[in-house]
Amino acid sequence: MMAENEQAVLEMVHVDKHFGGVHAIDDFSVKVMPRQIYGLIGPNGAGKTTIFNNITGIYKPDKGQIFLCGKEITNMTPHGVAKEGIARTFQNIRLFNSESVLENVEMACNMNAGYGLFDSVLHTPNYKKSCRAITEKAMGLLEIVGLADKKDEQSSSLPYGHQRKLEIARAMALDPKLLLLDEPAAGMNEEEAADLVRFVTDIRDRFGIAILMIEHHMNVVSALCSSCTVLNFGKTLASGTPAEVTNNPDVITAYLGGEDK
Repeated sequence: MMAENEQAVLEMVHVDKHFGGVHAIDDFSVKVMPRQIYGLIGPNGAGKTTIFNNITGIYKPDKGQIFLCGKEITNMTPHGVAKEGIARTFQNIRLFNSESVLENVEMACNMNAGYGLFDSVLHTPNYKKSCRAITEKAMGLLEIVGLADKKDEQSSSLPYGHQRKLEIARAMALDPKLLLLDEPAAGMNEEEAADLVRFVTDIRDRFGIAILMIEHHMNVVSALCSSCTVLNFGKTLASGTPAEVTNNPDVITAYLGGEDK
C-alpha cells in the first residue's frame, strides 16, 4: 500500500509534444509510484511511444515537465536520463545480434564501469578487477532471467521469448529506478504471455523498481498493472484500474471495440 506522502518515481506534468500541426501528446500527466506497474494502452498512433521518447530524452517536450524521484529531467540527453536511472526496452527487440548473450549484458554493465581510458589501454589491476565485477554482475542477471546456460550463444539464435528476457536483463544492468517496457508481450502466444507476467512481477519484486509499460494485450495489463491510462490521438481518454478503464464507455467505443452506430 502506498503512503499518502510517498514521492512518485516518475511524474509527468501537462506534457505536450507536437510534430507540425499534429499533437502527438496533448496535456499528458501521470504519476508512477514506487514498486508500481503502470500501463499505457490505446490504439496505434495514440502517443504511447512518444511518451516514452519524451521520458528518455529522445524528444524534448514542447510544454510541461518530467520528474524522476523529484528531480527534473525534462531537457536531459538520453545518456543523462539513463545515468539518472531510467532504462527501456523496445517494441522491436534491439539486441547486439552478432554478440553473445553474456556480451549483450556486459555492454550495458560497462555504462557504470569503474575504470577510465588509462586503465583500459594499459589493462591496469583496476581494469581487470572492474572487468571481473562486470562479468559477475552480468552472469547474476542472466541467472535471474534463466539464461545463464545460454551465455555463450549468439543472441540472435535465441527463441523470441528468451530474446525479450535478455533485453530486460540488459536494461536491468543499468540499475534503473524506473523500467520502461514497450509492448513486452508483442508477438507472444497465451502461454508465453502468462510466463511474461510472472517474469515481470518477479523483476519488480526482486529489484523493488517501478515499471511503466505500453501493452495491447489487456489480459497482460489486467494481470500486471494496478493502474493504467488509455490514450487516443494524444489525449487521455481515461485513467484508473484496468477494470475501471475497460468498462468505461468512451474506452469501449474508441479502443476496445464498441458497437457501430
